[in-house]
Amino acid sequence: MRSIPVAALAFLVMAATGVPADAEPPQEYGKALAAADWSKMETVIVTLSEYAFTPSTLAFKEGVPAKLVIRNAGKANHYFVSGQFFGAIATRKVQSSDGEIKAPFFDAVEVYPGKTVEWFLIPMKKGTFGLLCTVQGHAEHGMKGTIEVR
Repeated sequence: MRSIPVAALAFLVMAATGVPADAEPPQEYGKALAAADWSKMETVIVTLSEYAFTPSTLAFKEGVPAKLVIRNAGKANHYFVSGQFFGAIATRKVQSSDGEIKAPFFDAVEVYPGKTVEWFLIPMKKGTFGLLCTVQGHAEHGMKGTIEVR
């Protein structure tokens, strides 16, 4: 069975979010992305495995460009889902070794076993946001976490 490249999968997931194709992010998000100095971005790394996000709490700074590296060290596909966090960030792009996608909205990011996805973003709102894997049974087995924007 052939697997779908991560970038193509991200596009399919985005298309399934119910967000209209012509939807625009808040104007300040676009301005923040255009003004950002990506050479000074912070890197946050999270590893997905069977029933765990490591670390279980991810920390970002409001207004500071970041690269979120999502690695799947497990044997199963895993989802990175945090609806409230996704609504509180400006997304520049999501990329993998297969390509990249530039879109303002995401509903979920699925990462295949042994693969890595990099998400370039700017947290726009402070808060504490829930994180979970929506693969059936994974959250129930403890695959949950927290994202903090300070």
